[in-house]
Amino acid sequence: MSIQPVSRATDGRWTALDQLRFGREVLQAESRALAGLARRLRGSFCDAVELLFDCSGSVIVSGMGKAGLVGQKIAATLASTGSRAHYLHPAEAVHGDLGRIHRDDVVLMLSHSGETDEVVRLLPAIAELGAPMIAVTASSDSTLGRAATVVIELGPIDEADPLGLAPSTSTTAMLALGDALALVTSRMRGFRREDFARFHPGGSLGLKLSRVEDQMRPIERCRTAPADRTVREVLVGATVPGRRSGAIMLTDDDGRLVGVFTDSDLARLVERRRDDRLDAPARDVMTAEPLKIATGTMLDDAVTLMAERKISELPVVNDRGHPIGMLDITDLVGLLPKETTEAVITPCQLFHEPEQRRGA
Repeated sequence: MSIQPVSRATDGRWTALDQLRFGREVLQAESRALAGLARRLRGSFCDAVELLFDCSGSVIVSGMGKAGLVGQKIAATLASTGSRAHYLHPAEAVHGDLGRIHRDDVVLMLSHSGETDEVVRLLPAIAELGAPMIAVTASSDSTLGRAATVVIELGPIDEADPLGLAPSTSTTAMLALGDALALVTSRMRGFRREDFARFHPGGSLGLKLSRVEDQMRPIERCRTAPADRTVREVLVGATVPGRRSGAIMLTDDDGRLVGVFTDSDLARLVERRRDDRLDAPARDVMTAEPLKIATGTMLDDAVTLMAERKISELPVVNDRGHPIGMLDITDLVGLLPKETTEAVITPCQLFHEPEQRRGA
C-alpha cells in the first residue's frame, strides 16, 4: 500500500479534500488487509477455535501496548459471548499476576512482531504452567510463534501510517480476528439471545433484552373487567389509581383474556350515535382475540410487534391465558431509543385493524 503525500498550506492545515482523501486511503488500506487475512485463514484458525471451545478454565488474553488494548476488547467480547475470559497485562504478569493462569486455561497472546520483550519474558513461565497458548502474530517463525501451541499468522501487513510505525492496520486485523474467534466459538456453543441478555442487564441493550414482565404495567395497575358486563358497568367499574391505560382487558369466567375495549371504541360508539350499545355486553363491541404477548418474551420482540401492528398497548398473559399486565408504550418512551418507539403510534389507534373488529 502506498499512502500519497498531502500538500499543506503555509499554516500546516490541509484542505477538506486532502483530509477526506487520506481518511479514505486509511480505511481502504485496512479493509484490504482484512480481506487478505480472511483469504489466508487456514486450519490453524480451526485449531484455535477448538482450544477455546474445549477450554474448561478461562481464556487469558494478553498483549503489550496497542495489542494489549485490542486484547482487552477481545477478552470483553469473549466474556459477553459465552467464554470466560480475562485480560492479563504482560508487565503485571511477571510481578505476581502469573498466578492467574492455570493449566486448564488457554492463553491468547497478541504481538504483531512476536518479539515484544514483555511478551517474550512470559513464554517460559506459561510453558511451565502447562496452559496451551494461541499466538496471533505476523509469523510463526517469531519467538512467540515458536513457543505457541497454535499460531494464527497475520501475514505481511503494511501499517496505514505513512511512516509505517503507528500500529493501525495490524491492530485492526488483530481485533477482527479476535471477533472471529469469539463469535465462531460462541456459535458452536449454541449461545442464544437469552444467554446474551443474561450477561447484558444494563443500558439500552439490556433493556431491549429484558423480559416483558420486567417492564410491563402490573395487573393491579391495569383496567380489567368481565366481558359479560355491560359497557357502562365496565367503564364505571374498571378504575385504577394513577395514570390509566387506554385499554380495558376483558376476561371470561375462567379469567382468560378474551378481548379489549379501548377509549377509541367508546369514542366510536358515541360518534356513530350508538349510545344504546353502552348497555349491551362488552363482549359484543370489544375487539375479540386481541394481540397479546406471553411472559418470558423479550421486550425487543414485543416492541417490534407493537411497531409492526401499530399498537401502543399490548396485554401480557401467562401460560393459562390470564392477563398479568400490560405493556404501554408511554411507559417505555425514554427507556428505549427514540427510533424504537417512534414507530408505535398514539393510543387513539389501538387494536383497530379491520380484520380484528367484530360486532361494532
